Amino acid sequence: MRTSREYMTALAVAFVAAWPLMAQVEPGAGAWKTWVLSSGSDIQLNPPPGSAETTAEIALLKAFIRESQATPELAQQVRYWTAASPSYRWMEIALNQIQNKGLSNPRNARALALMNIAIYDAMISGWATKYAYNRPRPAQMDGTVPVAIETPKSPSYPSELAVAAGAASEILAYAWPADAQSFRDLAVEAGRASLTAGINYPSDFHNGLALGRAVAAKVIAWAETDGSAMVWTGAVPTTPGLWNGTNPLEPLAGTWKTWVLRSGEQLRPGPPLAPDSPEKRAELNEIKTLTRSFAMNQKAFYYQSAEGVFQVWYQTLSQRLFEYRMDENPPRAARAYALASIAHHDASVACWDAKYNYWAIRPFQLDSTITPLFTPPNHPSYPAAHGCYSGAIARVIGRLFPDFADAMEARSTEAAESRIWAGIHYRSDVTAGLAIGRKVGDLVIEKAAQDGSGSK
Repeated sequence: MRTSREYMTALAVAFVAAWPLMAQVEPGAGAWKTWVLSSGSDIQLNPPPGSAETTAEIALLKAFIRESQATPELAQQVRYWTAASPSYRWMEIALNQIQNKGLSNPRNARALALMNIAIYDAMISGWATKYAYNRPRPAQMDGTVPVAIETPKSPSYPSELAVAAGAASEILAYAWPADAQSFRDLAVEAGRASLTAGINYPSDFHNGLALGRAVAAKVIAWAETDGSAMVWTGAVPTTPGLWNGTNPLEPLAGTWKTWVLRSGEQLRPGPPLAPDSPEKRAELNEIKTLTRSFAMNQKAFYYQSAEGVFQVWYQTLSQRLFEYRMDENPPRAARAYALASIAHHDASVACWDAKYNYWAIRPFQLDSTITPLFTPPNHPSYPAAHGCYSGAIARVIGRLFPDFADAMEARSTEAAESRIWAGIHYRSDVTAGLAIGRKVGDLVIEKAAQDGSGSK
């Protein structure tokens, strides 16, 4: 004969199973295609605790929440970590890291792609586990459990906040090892916020962190083979009319492994204009005769900053997710961030492949009378990296949110053309860069259309 506790447990499980599918958050997401994992079921968590252990966990959770209520800092942490999807704060943290301790731009793009792929794969794995066990949330098991936020419409085990935290923190620790402990501390804080909020059990938290970290380990193993550790042993060409700087930035980035492209050379454009051609002289003349306005200078400086290269695009994506209420949908938000950063990374690799295949000379190197607004980046001119980056990520955002496609295209064109206004690129550099970036964005969306999520 069942005890009253066992009876309540059975009722709670039945309640979760009986939720209308349309009311739940992506109940089929555990079957979506993953990038590094073979599937969402690749990593198997042990089943959640049984009835007696769950009863004990609820008692512990209530005690923890009572103690937390006396600590304003913990309440603030709940507001911080649950403000949007679990990916949101980790994007902010990663972008902050780039702003303050950034690597080279190709390596920054690589780190964002690795982090968002890890979060996405971990979230898909987490969703597969959630619906394999259908564990009720604490307040569904015991109506006296105080909750600080609306109870998410998905099973409890494992905690999605902890899953994302475990995945993101380990990738960031890999990319910036000197700050590894701070990222790991933030991961614990993020997962613990789900306990303070009353929406997860301690075992959801601990197993969620473990799952995220296990997925991150697989992503890091992939990253260790992507060619980014190779050391360049070549030399800058001495042929007249080619780029003639020293210590070129990341000459091998065009050889790194890609996620959607077959390789960096797949989209390699035709050669740049010859430095002594009439067409090149016309492009030089455009730069030399340009009358710069204050607004043009302001845009040129803005897009030269880390905010203009990275923050603006992902912040725009976050805004779109808020506006479409996808901030309450962890798998779909993680998917959007992953697609955007994959496009960013692959466009970067394609761009660097062309740059170091052609070694195109910068305008100020070809004509000493040209004075750029700021020191040009230390790599060849063709194609323009801003065209590649912005064209790719803007195309993905525009395809995910078609209402904003025109605005995204205009923004990417502005970002690319700002390099002409700065006097550091020719128009043909910009045109080639945008073409590469937009094609990468299209290829990413084409692949995404086959991931089983039922949308672009």
